[in-house]
Amino acid sequence: MTDALTDATPPAAPSEDRTMPAVVYGLYLLGLANVITIFIGLVIAYVNRDRAGPVMASHYTFQIRTFWLSIGWFVIGGLLLLFGIPLSFVLIGIPAVMLGVFIMGAVWIWFAVRCVLGVIYLARGEAYPRPLNWLI
Repeated sequence: MTDALTDATPPAAPSEDRTMPAVVYGLYLLGLANVITIFIGLVIAYVNRDRAGPVMASHYTFQIRTFWLSIGWFVIGGLLLLFGIPLSFVLIGIPAVMLGVFIMGAVWIWFAVRCVLGVIYLARGEAYPRPLNWLI
């Protein structure tokens, strides 16, 4: 006699490997202090995205997009500093310097929050729900 429940249950889907996305998140978080490991994490994300399953591919897409959005905003903040610091000697560059520092600090916090949220979804074994969203 066979059990009706075991005959009716579909086979479990194979779980995806969460190791490399976790390594990328770790490198990103470590990169908040040294910057170099962020680039290593980006390379790992690009290399592994095409051969990952749909759940982990969403994390890789999220990680790659996080990198490029943060670079864009850091460039904007850096340009404000670049032009604001020399002009601050005649006092007209002070607002640009303050805005540049604010943007760079906000991007640092935004990057950290996105990485932590990604780690939370990864630990649950869930796909990142909005990998193409620019905010969070």
